[in-house]
Amino acid sequence: MAIIGAGPAGLTAAYMLSKAGTRVTVFEGDPKYVGGISKTADYKGYHFDIGGHRFFSKSQEVEALWTELLPDDLLQRPRSSRILYRQQFFSYPLRAFEALFKLGIWESFRCVLSYAQARLRPVRNPVSFEDWVTNKFGKRLFSIFFKTYTEKVWGMSCREISADWAAQRIKGLSLSKAILAALFPQRGRGDATVKTLIDSFRYPRLGPGMMWEACAGKVKAMGNEVLMDRRVTQASRNAATGEWTVTARDGEGKETVVVADHVISTTPIRELATILDPAPTAAAVAAAESLRYRDFLTVVLILKERGALSDNWIYVHDPAVEVGRIQNFKSWSPEMVPDPAMACYGLEYFCFEHTGLWNLTDEELQALGAKELIQLGLAQQEDIVDGCVVRQRKAYPVYDDDYARHVATFRADVQAAYPGLHLIGRNGMHKYNNQDHSMMTAMLCAENILAGEPLYDLWEVNEDAEYHESGNRGAQSQIGLRAVPRRLPEAAQS
Repeated sequence: MAIIGAGPAGLTAAYMLSKAGTRVTVFEGDPKYVGGISKTADYKGYHFDIGGHRFFSKSQEVEALWTELLPDDLLQRPRSSRILYRQQFFSYPLRAFEALFKLGIWESFRCVLSYAQARLRPVRNPVSFEDWVTNKFGKRLFSIFFKTYTEKVWGMSCREISADWAAQRIKGLSLSKAILAALFPQRGRGDATVKTLIDSFRYPRLGPGMMWEACAGKVKAMGNEVLMDRRVTQASRNAATGEWTVTARDGEGKETVVVADHVISTTPIRELATILDPAPTAAAVAAAESLRYRDFLTVVLILKERGALSDNWIYVHDPAVEVGRIQNFKSWSPEMVPDPAMACYGLEYFCFEHTGLWNLTDEELQALGAKELIQLGLAQQEDIVDGCVVRQRKAYPVYDDDYARHVATFRADVQAAYPGLHLIGRNGMHKYNNQDHSMMTAMLCAENILAGEPLYDLWEVNEDAEYHESGNRGAQSQIGLRAVPRRLPEAAQS
């Protein structure tokens, strides 16, 4: 078994297969960190979460796996996040009465009127992010609390972003639910809780990478391999035997070759298309090349603790600065900041690789971060003592108007031409999901491989890491998931 990528999906698949006695080799291009975007970087004893990762899932199986992997190092942490808009903090999720009070009487009246109009005359068949959010919250609240931040994240107009992304990331949340949540807070972790509204979550003492380092360690302890600094350059399938030959190259050019019955890929579809042999069809290659990704920079600033932020993170809705979100790592876990007299913030900038912000030097990015943190009133120049920059390629698969069609084209080619190749995880499936969703696709993929048949359609795992049943019931789970297995229609199995 060859697995491309040691992020949450790849390592979950490796762990589940290793427990079942399957021989596994995981290839990871990063020379130092496992975990993908869920890694924890470090600098002088300070630890950084790349993007902020809450450990909360509606899936009991995923929650149980987290506990199994890291039984003694998961903290229960309060959730606190706010929006910074016009030098004022607003709770997030929005607390309707607080928001309306801080916006003032006239602006509040316009927001309420706009919401009423959206409920009475919604956009029929919403196709864009703007359409979808306007239907939920009204045009005014969309403009104030969604537009600026979202366009920073994606580098494109909200009218160019598919409504699929809004439906996935804000699913189940409406203004009425936000009001009810403010009046009657829900405690606990019940399945009915909208993820956006949860008030606590679990979190590893030293960041999410701690979970995936533990997982990689367990995979290796069971006799399997997690090879670092190995970028896969070719995955060749022998049509006569069905065997795969996977070739990876390290930073010095040395090659590693593994022969396997199955290949599990978490690498971005656009990159996977370039390493498959035989090559995909021209239509599939064109579809893969058309998929886009948003890249990500974290400017880490270490500064004297002045109590400016108590939140886990804040969203910055100020168009005068380029920073989109600010993480407060001490609030995620106090152990991520070794000196209690210091604070450590991660200023997040969204960009495209090799353009704009990405091309700035680390020193220029730190200077920009310091300037904007001071401009926002969250620090003084004399308090900032150190910093570094973490760059993350292909952090977010872009949901533009055509992404779904391109994914469907590539997926159809893979299913027809490459038996034994399995796509899982965020970039592997070009789905902007959370790590629990990625893990569920990996768990069900392992089930399929062990069963020797496609009991599950991995694309039916929704964004809450829940499995959508369809078709007939299949055999009972070998690994023990509570989701009910299903068989694919006969045509899909060919």
